[in-house]
Amino acid sequence: MNRRTCLLAIALGACVAMAQAEVLPEGLEVDLPEDRVVIYAATDQNIVQPLIDDFEQRHPGVKVEYHDMHSNLLYQRVIDEARRGSKADVVWSSAMDLQVKLVNDGYAQPYRSPETAALPSWAVWKNEAFGTTYEPAVFVYHKPALRRDELPLTHAALIELLKRNPERFRRRLATYDPALSGVGLMLHTQDAQSNPIVFWNLAQALGDQGLRVHATSREMLDGIASGATLIGYNVLGSYALTRARSDSRIGVIWPQDYTLVLSRVAFITRDARHPNAARLWLDHLLSRHGQQILARNAGLFAVREDLSADTASSLRSRLGAAFRPILIGSGLLTYLDQAKRRDFLRQWDAAVKPR
Repeated sequence: MNRRTCLLAIALGACVAMAQAEVLPEGLEVDLPEDRVVIYAATDQNIVQPLIDDFEQRHPGVKVEYHDMHSNLLYQRVIDEARRGSKADVVWSSAMDLQVKLVNDGYAQPYRSPETAALPSWAVWKNEAFGTTYEPAVFVYHKPALRRDELPLTHAALIELLKRNPERFRRRLATYDPALSGVGLMLHTQDAQSNPIVFWNLAQALGDQGLRVHATSREMLDGIASGATLIGYNVLGSYALTRARSDSRIGVIWPQDYTLVLSRVAFITRDARHPNAARLWLDHLLSRHGQQILARNAGLFAVREDLSADTASSLRSRLGAAFRPILIGSGLLTYLDQAKRRDFLRQWDAAVKPR
């Protein structure tokens, strides 16, 4: 094959790949090779480092440039950078509502592959947003401080425990700050919709004890490990379970009345500078192999059903009637309306204000 034929073959291959991804090429000029993929994520890098290492080993010419940031900052940064040329190729976050809004507002590009086709239908929205994990929201507690027979196994039991021992838990309770944490706002608003009477009663009980609010899971877990915080509410189970494996001071409770379960959502940006590398990463993340790495090393339940590792099916079996998944779709946009968000935060502040 001569040089001209070889170049045409490469260009044609790139066009085919772009067509399969539903992106129409403007010409035969292709940015090859793509030596990196830039990922903006609201996922601690140490949690997903095994997945990054495996990707770079399988694709030695492509370097993962990983940027870990708070979900609200990630959301705003994607919007700001889109005006002057996107820097991120892939956006990955547990703040499902913010991810859906970015996709809904045109910041993503569609993609189809055998790996996206292998996902359950609920995990794919508009062929642009893809659920990659299943993660329960749990109660986390400081093990040395609570006896086994007094552990609150339901939301109602947690309310009863706090009212029975008010001084014991004074200023030693924590949850996400919905004004600062995107995943916190999403979890609290979904909780309020799922069981409004119990949620607002619990919010008031937490507030009566002087609730501490945090922007990140790490802050909460550090406080629980040290004993400064005795109970954390609506904490992401993936982080809590991973931390509990190496820290015997941390205990995790799966609420038996209902457990909210979220999915970490990923998409390829509309103007990705490294679109082919982004597709490689997304396929790796969604592949059987990638999902097994997440399930075994990151405390995450795989979204694919065709695995022997922890999956959505095994999580459903474990939780039974308590299983309460948060679905990917336009319904998540409700509390991103400025008026509804403002009203929720006002009601939250009123509920948790110490009396």
